Amino acid sequence: MLTNAARRLREASLLLARWQASRGYASDSGPYDAVIIGGGPGGYVAAIKAAQHGLKTACIEKRETLGGTCLNVGCIPSKAMLNNSHIYHQIETDTKKRGIDVAGVSVNLPQMLKAKDEAVTSLTKGVALLFRQNKVDWIKGTASFITPNRIAVQLNDGGETEVEAKNVIIATGSEVSPFPGGTIEIDEEQIVSSTGALSLPKVPEKLVVIGGGVIGLELGSVWNRLGAQVTVVEFLGGIGGAGIDEEIAKQFQKSLQKQGMKFLLNTKVLSAEKKDGKVYLKTEAAKGGKEDTLEADVVLVAVGRRPYTQGLGLDKLGVELDNKGRIVIDDQFNTSVSGIKCIGDVTFGPMLAHKAEEEGIAAVEYIKTGHGHVNYHAIPSVVYTHPEVAWVGKTEQELKAAGVQYKVGKFPFAANSRAKTNVDTEGQVKFLVEKETDRILGVHIMGPNAGEMIAEGVLAVEYGASAEDIARTCHAHPTLSEAFKEGAMAAYDKPIHF
Repeated sequence: MLTNAARRLREASLLLARWQASRGYASDSGPYDAVIIGGGPGGYVAAIKAAQHGLKTACIEKRETLGGTCLNVGCIPSKAMLNNSHIYHQIETDTKKRGIDVAGVSVNLPQMLKAKDEAVTSLTKGVALLFRQNKVDWIKGTASFITPNRIAVQLNDGGETEVEAKNVIIATGSEVSPFPGGTIEIDEEQIVSSTGALSLPKVPEKLVVIGGGVIGLELGSVWNRLGAQVTVVEFLGGIGGAGIDEEIAKQFQKSLQKQGMKFLLNTKVLSAEKKDGKVYLKTEAAKGGKEDTLEADVVLVAVGRRPYTQGLGLDKLGVELDNKGRIVIDDQFNTSVSGIKCIGDVTFGPMLAHKAEEEGIAAVEYIKTGHGHVNYHAIPSVVYTHPEVAWVGKTEQELKAAGVQYKVGKFPFAANSRAKTNVDTEGQVKFLVEKETDRILGVHIMGPNAGEMIAEGVLAVEYGASAEDIARTCHAHPTLSEAFKEGAMAAYDKPIHF
């Protein structure tokens, strides 16, 4: 029989345990093997992988939902809007020639935004479920280092706690870059970031996008399909951002222009003024010249993203940053402070969710086994417009600059049987292979399903395949992927159907 004192002590212990579980953090019975700061794609994947390896793991995330920028206000909601706006645009412009007569089609923007939000909610809840299944402690709050292995957390529901960790992985991601010089202030109403552009309450008559990179093109494409007059202003002489092949970029621009988007390349935006319900942008040629004015109902500032380290207290630990604010790491993701690793947007490399995920797994493997692997030459990029654009490996301009002897193999979707039956033939597959060895150096695709098809290119680059390897691999007929095979055939020898 328990004494009254013992019974009260047990009840108090059970109450404390339930309270701690509801607060989302573990007891302080001992240090965590791994604490990940940030619950985005890099952070939550690292946390799950650490727990799968048997490490006592916690993830500190200040959002009320997991998934970071990608799931909440980035990759996922933008793809929902891209997919649904494409369906609308296809019904409005493309079904009649397919023998489908549709009358009275219109945009129900509130419902479209609701569908986007439902997709986000479903996926963020899914990550929370994975945390529970893998016994990852989610600490809801804002992290700040006390020492390299002790972290203070300001809890979202009030109060503060501290966690101790044998290993810490910083995965705090990135945030929207402000307009250079501070001359344009984002208000998320008329002058919006990518976040605001995902929730506009109505379709603007005129939308100006500052920046012709992936984010600007995708969101510009959404609102162009829904009826806005979209003008993209880009400082450089081409669209698509870093890594896109110049030949593909030019074809891509022509395709978007046919869809109604306008482009002002080699153009600099100087300032913005809100007046009488409009926004007036002053522009000039990138190299200087006569000023011009653009009128818009909404302006999207899409000039890039920057690492997010606010409030972490890295300076007092001596964690080294470079001149762009990125956390400096070595080839094992170690920062300049022992016991602290770093992955994702907050350090070097392309700001891509899948790159962060690969780094998260590799960083945990270094902690657990001393070995990890990420092949940065085999990180794909995708622009989810229509047609899609995807690439992996080297561009033609990079190979020329490096003096590499190479061959080019191309195959147009216009010669692909499945693309023809789908009445969706724009674009091509382009292979770049080493002249002497036939090793695949880069694959660039513009066309239907490019974002899925590039996975085969990534696999080929990862395993050092030759163009002949792909050319001699059977692909199902009729499929779009046959264009991939024939592109490899064109680089190795000759295609059959072109």
